[in-house]
This record gives sequence, C-alpha cells and structure tokens, in this order.
Amino acid sequence: MVLYVLNSLIIPVNFDKYEKVQVKLKKISLEEAKEILKNQFISAVGHEGTARMLSELLGIEVPTNRITIFMEPGDIAVHFFLKERVAEGKILSKEELARLPYWLVLSEVEG
Repeated sequence: MVLYVLNSLIIPVNFDKYEKVQVKLKKISLEEAKEILKNQFISAVGHEGTARMLSELLGIEVPTNRITIFMEPGDIAVHFFLKERVAEGKILSKEELARLPYWLVLSEVEG
C-alpha cells in the first residue's frame, strides 16, 4: 500500500494494466487527514502554493512534487479539492488558496 497526497480529486489508475477498478471516496476532516498522513507518504502536489498551504494546514511538510503517479489496488490518497474552479492558467498563492472553500477527500483503490 502506498499513501499519496494529491491536489485534485482525479484518481490516477493505469488502464493499460487494469481494465477495471473500484474506488471508495470519503470526505474527511482536517484532523482525520493529519492522522492518516502522520505516516510516510508521497506528495504528488504539483503546485507550490497548494503544497505550502497543505503544509501549514496539516502541520507537516508537504513538498511540491510534480510527478505522474498511478494508484494500484490497495493504495490510498488524501486529495485536496477546491470546491470552485479558478480562471484558466491562474496559479494561486497560498494566501489566495486559503480564502477558497475546499474538501479533503480520502480515496482507496480496490481491485
């Protein structure tokens, strides 16, 4: 099992490898996210402002890490999901992000 932190609600699955998977999604609280992420995780947060904001919110270092990942059955992720769209091409600062409504969502990929 691998634990990821993502800055979208997209579930990256390698469909060259798996024809079908099931995914469980659950909205979680900030406290639940802190508890889940107290163990080792891989950040796939590709935007510096989001990584900085998540680091402050969670009280842990969430590095900016613009990588491609594919979740496997058994993997879980904590997703930071903005509840509104921002303008195309707009890169938000940590301060701008902090003013927008968001959810934290836990996903689990099942085989």
